[in-house]
Amino acid sequence: LANHYSPRLHNYDRQGQRIDEVEFHPAWHGLMQLMISHGVHASPWRSEAGSAAHVLRAAQYILLGQLENGAQCPVTMTFASVAALKLAPKLAAHWLPKILSSEYDPASRPIEQKRGAIIGMGMTEKQGGSDVRSNTTRACAMGEPDQFGQRYQIIGHKWFFSAPQADAHLVLAQLEAGLSCFFVPRFLPDGSRNAIVVQRLKDKLGNRSNASSEVEFQGAQGWLLGPPGKGIASIMEMGHHTRLDCVLGSASIMRAALCHALHHARGRKAFGRALAEQPLMQNVLADLALESEAATVFAMRLARCFDQAADPQQAWLARLLTPAGKYWLCKRGPTFGAEAMEVLGGNGYVEDGPLARLYREFPVNSIWEGSGNVMCLDLLRALGRQPEIRSALAHELHLALPQEAASGHNLPSAAPDTVALIAKQQTNASDLHAPYARYISLLLQDLAQPLDEFGARALAERIVLALQAGLLLRHAPPFVAQAFIASRIARPVSANFGCLPAGVDASAILQRALP
Repeated sequence: LANHYSPRLHNYDRQGQRIDEVEFHPAWHGLMQLMISHGVHASPWRSEAGSAAHVLRAAQYILLGQLENGAQCPVTMTFASVAALKLAPKLAAHWLPKILSSEYDPASRPIEQKRGAIIGMGMTEKQGGSDVRSNTTRACAMGEPDQFGQRYQIIGHKWFFSAPQADAHLVLAQLEAGLSCFFVPRFLPDGSRNAIVVQRLKDKLGNRSNASSEVEFQGAQGWLLGPPGKGIASIMEMGHHTRLDCVLGSASIMRAALCHALHHARGRKAFGRALAEQPLMQNVLADLALESEAATVFAMRLARCFDQAADPQQAWLARLLTPAGKYWLCKRGPTFGAEAMEVLGGNGYVEDGPLARLYREFPVNSIWEGSGNVMCLDLLRALGRQPEIRSALAHELHLALPQEAASGHNLPSAAPDTVALIAKQQTNASDLHAPYARYISLLLQDLAQPLDEFGARALAERIVLALQAGLLLRHAPPFVAQAFIASRIARPVSANFGCLPAGVDASAILQRALP
């Protein structure tokens, strides 16, 4: 219902006053209430959050993502905004109690009159796209500082302005010092509406339950977050967490599509027997199940990096795996969705069922918060600026090797030689670990060389596949790890699903995927 009855923009009230209000179907508000009441927008930031708060939230996010994805956008931005808002302690003290509240309050009122708040963001402009340094929106100081600090007047536009109904947005605008980040509320402290004019809502391929818009700032007021001229670094405090949710979101849609496909194949008979009993269909479904499990275990491991960010090694790992995972998992999504849809045949292609909607949802996670190329360039930037990342990755990958082969070595400091030795030792001892050891040996050797932008996508893919294989070796049954390694590590990944090699226990994989 929330997707069928998409949001409507009302620029004026019946007296002709400018209001720029977005009307949603009640189903949207039900979805928002469900997520916010369970703390999916804020739980890791609360004082009572435990040591696994990000992992717990990630599990909730993946579960809810199997239901609907559009409402996750404002929930994600609200969650991620806390990291950036802490750069302005006075604003944070005023806003955080409402942002962290478990009450969903969709009313358009000043924050002082609300039980809860949601936050959006605006970075992209017509002429710039991902190149936000070319933004033309400008800000200038206004009078004396107030209770929150120096006020700024903002003039310009945003070509993509997410969740225009949000209570405030993080916005990039130019100062003399360079691109800077501002906190821009919908209502000003005196109760008047801020000068943010919503031009129209975007007519999107998917994510149709969610409102995305184009806006103009006609002298809107905002407060600086972070130092002047450091806007990208400031808003990336938010972006690092929104990219985590792109990974979680893709894993969740994969899981939903897999469940629908597998359920259908078990109940549908063709040529005298159930689809799920036919060998070629089993190959397709088992391949999808492997991809879904690998995506989920990667996403949960990444969430644990966020929980353990006080450990430099985990922080370095998160810095690498966030862009790499967003690139690879989100790229696999549309192909995954198309294959799951094909399992249902014509019934998958029509809007009566969920597969068409799920298929349309996949691309937004790849495009939003940085496209595939942007993620791969960010990965190269991380490796170039923080050499310790290589050691953190090597240590993580080594955890999947047999202890008797890995023991006694200083793995992070001598990773390529060590892994090459283990690969040689394991060639005849273990068909499961030998190809993995060879794969990570070559990967770590290549990471030790000067990195080339031309091959950045292939490098991101290899990093994610190596980590997925290692996690499955450590945590999944052998028949899952064996199938993943045989189909993605021992040979190049096929562009299509359903190309698993002989010897894979497809029946066991499918029973595990959906008992």
